Amino acid sequence: MPKGSNVPVPTTALRVELGWRSGPGVPDVDASALLLVAGKVRSDGDFVFYNQPAHSSGAVRHEGKRHDGGQETDALLVDLTRAEPVVETVVLAASADGGSFGRVPGLYIRVLDAQHGTEVARFDSSDATVETAFVLGEFYRRQGAWKFRAVGQGYGSGLEGLATDYGITVDEPQRAAPPVTPAPPSPATLVQGPPPPAAPPVTVPPPVAPHATMPPPMTPSMPPRPPAATPAPVRLSKVTLTKEAPSVSLSKQGGTAGALRVNLNWEVRKQFSGWGSKRGRAVAMHADLDLDLCALYELSDGRKGVVQALGNAFGALHQPPYIHLDGDDRTGAVASGENLSINLDHKQSFRRILIFVTIYEGARSFADLHATVTLQPLNGAPIDFSLDECTVPSTVCALALITGNGADLVVQREARYLVPARGVSPQRTVDHAYGWGMNWTPGRK
Repeated sequence: MPKGSNVPVPTTALRVELGWRSGPGVPDVDASALLLVAGKVRSDGDFVFYNQPAHSSGAVRHEGKRHDGGQETDALLVDLTRAEPVVETVVLAASADGGSFGRVPGLYIRVLDAQHGTEVARFDSSDATVETAFVLGEFYRRQGAWKFRAVGQGYGSGLEGLATDYGITVDEPQRAAPPVTPAPPSPATLVQGPPPPAAPPVTVPPPVAPHATMPPPMTPSMPPRPPAATPAPVRLSKVTLTKEAPSVSLSKQGGTAGALRVNLNWEVRKQFSGWGSKRGRAVAMHADLDLDLCALYELSDGRKGVVQALGNAFGALHQPPYIHLDGDDRTGAVASGENLSINLDHKQSFRRILIFVTIYEGARSFADLHATVTLQPLNGAPIDFSLDECTVPSTVCALALITGNGADLVVQREARYLVPARGVSPQRTVDHAYGWGMNWTPGRK
């Protein structure tokens, strides 16, 4: 599509894919959406992005990133049938983290039928320079039907500038007040001499009692109405763990209460027929490939265990171990992947939690399987990282280690591929590597 053109779109579920090519010095890119009424958001809740991944109506949800070789994508799931009647426009935007869009090659946005995967529309942006945020497209209502327009409007002020332009209140970092410089003394204070004489004391006569009168009738008064609560401004910060900066404190990122969601999203790259060659490739039958998101836990009272789909050990969120697995994605086709929830209201109960993933069936190794991990606190900045390329015949990968000291939890990026010995399960392998000391028995789903 050329810039400014439009096409009708179906009102079925749509997948909006933002794509670009990765490489040295290429900034990371994030997709976002704004639901507008008369050109503005109604509240900060109409902004959907990595820190606020779903709209309350269910019309827009941030799906997350996928990596396939040198091709990167970030996606939104859009269901226009669920947009409130007053919503006229859904703006589809992108922001660059760590540089401008002039350094992002192959930037495009395309709209897909979410069920069948067929392409409805595509717009390739090729004229970016210093912009750090872009409105690439928008859905808009016209005579009762929805259309998609290719926009291509850039912002030099980043996601903050774009969001503010549409009425979003953005959280600004706290700045220290400038030091107060005392005023210079007046000339009078510099004159040397005896102090002035003290003023004589003044005698105040006592008040004259009034004639006896009936006090005014007392009427009940309403207590002062508390001021309306001001919603917290949107936080645009996020954390990406790397080898150079592998750990972060949850409390410093605002993740102190509520549920911490751990999301695993994975995809299958091209598979080869056998292990070998110079880099080693996995055997994977796409129909039965099954990865499992798991957690070893040790509570502050010494209890240990595992949360995993194997053996239906899904855990519990509001009672020990305060960790819950929401399900078992056995195909990799579930858009939200698999999710673990950790109850941060009981963070004092955690001594350590090891998040790991295993290959249950369908592949001999993580080679040619690519996964991304996001830890999303309820009230804090998301923490995400990608797994490095696997070059060993590994069936279990330690993702992140969360350790607690009672007042805080620290997330440590592990991204460590482990190779089980013959006859040793992936669970026992990761247990041995991290010294959990549990007894294991065979289990099944």
